[in-house]
Formats: sequence, C-alpha cells, structure tokens
Amino acid sequence: MDPQYQYLYDALTHVQGYIFPNELDLQWGILIVVYPFITGLVAGAFILASLERVFNVKVLKPTYQIALLTALSFLLVATMPLISHLSQPQRAYEIMMTPHSSSAMAIFGFIYLWYLMVVLLLEIWFDYRPSMVVWSKEKKGVMKWVYKILTLGLSDISPRTVSWDRKLGYIITVVGIPSAFILHGYVGFIFGSIKANPWWSTPLMPIIFLFSAMVSGVSLVMFVYMAISWLRKKAIEVNVLDTIGKFLFFILLLDFTLEALDQIHRIYVAEESFEIIKLLVSGKLYLTLFVGQGLVGTLIPLITLAFLQFYKGRIRLRKTLYAIVSVLTLIGVYSMRWNVVIGGQLFSKSFAGFTSFKVGLIGLDGTLMAAFWLLLPIGILAFLLWLLPPWKMVEEKE
Repeated sequence: MDPQYQYLYDALTHVQGYIFPNELDLQWGILIVVYPFITGLVAGAFILASLERVFNVKVLKPTYQIALLTALSFLLVATMPLISHLSQPQRAYEIMMTPHSSSAMAIFGFIYLWYLMVVLLLEIWFDYRPSMVVWSKEKKGVMKWVYKILTLGLSDISPRTVSWDRKLGYIITVVGIPSAFILHGYVGFIFGSIKANPWWSTPLMPIIFLFSAMVSGVSLVMFVYMAISWLRKKAIEVNVLDTIGKFLFFILLLDFTLEALDQIHRIYVAEESFEIIKLLVSGKLYLTLFVGQGLVGTLIPLITLAFLQFYKGRIRLRKTLYAIVSVLTLIGVYSMRWNVVIGGQLFSKSFAGFTSFKVGLIGLDGTLMAAFWLLLPIGILAFLLWLLPPWKMVEEKE
C-alpha cells in the first residue's frame, strides 16, 4: 500500500459507521480524564476537613490536617495535566494575563489561585504557625531556618494570638466550602454546557461532578489516614473509620441517585441521540460504565458500607473492608471521569458511527504521563507530612 494512504487506512480500521474526517482523532485524551479526577480529590478532601472544623464532628480530628495536606498536595498538581495536554504549554500563563470574561477556563484560573493562595495555604498556615514557632526553636541547622521562614516572622504564641489564629482559620474554612464547590463544579459546568454533545449536555452534570468529587476525596483521605497509621505503627481508630464510612455511604448514595436520575431522564425523553447513546453504553463503554463505575465503584461499596453500618464485629475485618471500599470508590470515580471525557467523543456528531480510542504507553498523552501526574501529588503529600507532621503539633502535646 502507498505510504501516504497508510495513515488513513489505519485510522479507518478504528471507525464503525459514517463519521466526519475531523472526528477520527479525539481532541481530549487521558490527561483530560486525570485533570477533573485530581480537582475532585482536592474538593472532596477539603469538604471532609470542614466537617471537623465547621460542623464540629470532633471524632474526625485525627484526619483534619491530613485532609488539608492531601488537598494542598493534589491542588499543586491539579492544573499540570491540563497544561501538559496543550500544544503550547508555555503560553498557559496568558489565560491569566489576558482573561476573557465569557471563558469558564479563564475564570477557573482565578478561582484556582484564590483557592490555593487564600484558602488552603492560609488555613494550613494559621493551623501550623504555633507549632512552627516551637519547631523553629527546637530544631537545629537548616530545618531551624526553614520553620523560622515559614512563620513569616510572627513568633507570638500567646493564648490570645493562638486564639485569633483559630478564629481566622475557622473563617477561611467557612469561605473555603463554597470555594471548593466552585473549584470542581465548574468542570461539570463546562461539560454540561456543551449543547452539541448529548452525552454531556445535562443541567445535572455540575452536581454529579460535585458529589463524585466528595466521594473520591473522602475515600482518598480515609485510605491515606489508614496508610499513615500503618506506616507509623499506630492503632487505626475504628470510630474514625466508622464516621467517615457513614458520611461516605450517604454521599455515595446521593451520587448514585443523581446519576441514575440523569440516565432515567435520558431514557424517558429518548431524543434523537438516544439510539447512539444506547449503543455507546452497551458497547464501547460497557466495561468502564457498568463494571468499573457501576458495579466496582458504586454497588459493591454501597452494599459494603451499608453492611458496616450494622456490623460491629471483628475490628480487623472492618478495617480491611474500609480500605477495600476506599480503593473501589476511587476506581469508580476515575471510571466516571473516563466515561464522560472519552465517552462523549467516541460517537459521531451525525449520530451515525463510532471511533475508537487507545491509550498509548509513552508520550505527552500516554499512560506513563498520566501515572506521573497521579503519583506526583502522593510524593508531595509524603514531603508535607514529613515537614508538617500533624502528630507532632503543639496542640496535641498540651
């Protein structure tokens, strides 16, 4: 075969039915799947932290700082998959320098900076400032100066000043709750507002993204708390897991209800796109939608969490089940992101055919790059836990 036609031949082997030439290649790949997944983890982890600070769920105190540091670790990396996906990533700063008021992405840039600089960093600083003052006096060498710099020169740890730190931290947490909703809700807003794509266009999309974000963030913090306790050889408090599991159960149930309601509405309305979507979910998305998202990520965790609400028997079994549930729900939320981002690009705008998507191993949009952006925040979290260990904070020594 003539080499100039080889590419076209290879592309057409991934086509089923009639599609337009510009629909052969997917514009959004696996990095755009990772991007909303990471931002969801940030929002969900912060919401769990707010339960202890704002809603006075004191049993969750062992997870409070862990949740904040987890949110910060993933927020620092949140935009990188999106920037890496750009053809000209060095021009990404222009979205901030020359923003357009009608661009949801431009607005997100300012929301991202607000959430990073004003919400997370300030809240963590107010929480850790008294401890960093003490550490700057106890440590020797380089770390002494690191903690002294982090205090920004404010070394007063009198009861009055510490009280103000806590009050200001509380105010920031209250402001951070709607900020967390906006941070991730805008992702669902972008997809839901694309009228030309019937798989995305639904007013429930921002709400579905929000609840799935809370599911993933809560699950991640529960797993991180268990992993840290295990590595430190400290007992995992079962009452903490039971409380997180209770909240996770109800959030997951609401998320499942919303997604089921959305699908029931699609079936009832049965617009002209219904047949192509029916073929999509029963064919190319069958494994990721029904198995990955539905069975593994939703039904099994729901049944297990419902069982754990009543079963108070062997503690080791309960801990194991909580660890399994946290991993399964993360798989389910990632599958949901895949189904939305990739699934919405697999069918033709003419509703007459499908294309295929295969993830490569290497390259800017390959599996290794996606794994790198998912593992990097875990490394950042390990560093932050070493630099700002919650178990060595002054408040816990008093």
